[in-house]
Amino acid sequence: MSLIEDLNWRHAVKAYDPAKKVSEGDLDKILEAARLAPTSSGLQPFRVIVVENQELKEKMVKGALNPEVMRDCSHVLVFAAWDSYSNEKIDKVYDHHTDVRELPRGRFSSYTDQIKQIYGAQTPEQHFVHTARQTYIALGLAMAQAAELKIDSTPAEGFSNEVVDEILDLNYLGLKSVTLLYLGYRDTENDWLSKMKKVRIPMEEFIIRK
Repeated sequence: MSLIEDLNWRHAVKAYDPAKKVSEGDLDKILEAARLAPTSSGLQPFRVIVVENQELKEKMVKGALNPEVMRDCSHVLVFAAWDSYSNEKIDKVYDHHTDVRELPRGRFSSYTDQIKQIYGAQTPEQHFVHTARQTYIALGLAMAQAAELKIDSTPAEGFSNEVVDEILDLNYLGLKSVTLLYLGYRDTENDWLSKMKKVRIPMEEFIIRK
């Protein structure tokens, strides 16, 4: 199937079959799609936490708008962004870049000095706004890869960030949760949305040409 066909197939599933689990092989493909997402300056300022443990999911449902979806899905992917930029974080990423490319460390210092100056003039709050935005690109690619594999997904912002951050010790890692992605297989009897036509704004209204 083409990407367009895959995207037409997928929808935000409202009920999952708890007996059906995503295989490790397919999960790895979805995670790899997220890892390969483009990010500003190539910094990849976020991480993806994979939650399969049912006890953890039960704890995370506090404050979730769709607790049954979180409980019954196969895996919860937590997209968590850096809480701030720092010179050390930037240097670590670019040292990795030069090491992998077999270049001398500091090869990109003229550029990294520039972005350090930009971020150095901003607050941690401004940093998090920027890092959080990066997660949505990875989220979209993960959803597209899941659709190609015919794995259902539901993106979610309706949850308690404080609860998730505390349960997963994200503050200790210098991260803050941004979005969740529920993965699994739809319960066709109870997923009411699966029985309805997909609806989007018409192309002629959605696209504005100048």
